Amino acid sequence: MVNTKEFYRYMSEGKIVEAGSEMALSFDEMSQEALKITAELNNKYHTPEQIVKIFSKLTGKNIDKSFRLFPPFHTDCGKNITLGKNVFINSGCKFQDQGGITIGDGCLIGHNVIITTLNHLTEPSRRHSLQPKPVKIGKNVWLGANVTIIPGVTIGDNAIIGAGSIVVKDIPANTIAVGTPCKIIKHIESEEKND
Repeated sequence: MVNTKEFYRYMSEGKIVEAGSEMALSFDEMSQEALKITAELNNKYHTPEQIVKIFSKLTGKNIDKSFRLFPPFHTDCGKNITLGKNVFINSGCKFQDQGGITIGDGCLIGHNVIITTLNHLTEPSRRHSLQPKPVKIGKNVWLGANVTIIPGVTIGDNAIIGAGSIVVKDIPANTIAVGTPCKIIKHIESEEKND
């Protein structure tokens, strides 16, 4: 299996993960570990403090004690999730994080949000190979229920994504965006301007 440092480097470079390669086989091993940890997380009650410990084990990173999660939560990797402080993830969310998911301080993630970071290649002969692209979510972002974010998207600080939206391109800071595909409908006034 590829070690964690190699995995992060490979994913951050956005290289193709060829079907049957050592990296693809490592994905399978990471998935099995994630399934084991999320089964523990999802199948009995845990205190908020216990959830922080379980999520730290899942990600392989120290998760801040301010983190809150309402299970169930699903991921097929876990190792490429990075969370800021005061992040809340509501129940039913699914993260495909091999390509990297970064969530900034103060984010609110609604019910059943799906964040994806991998695409299959379009060529039929290489359809089982994968292209990683990270998703970056800024500080104080609010994702409504049932939002889907596709690989490679960045959402700027303080943005709000309306429930049921499919985010297919970057959303700038201080905006409200909704729909399929997600489009900006309003700019949010900065609190500094109102002082």
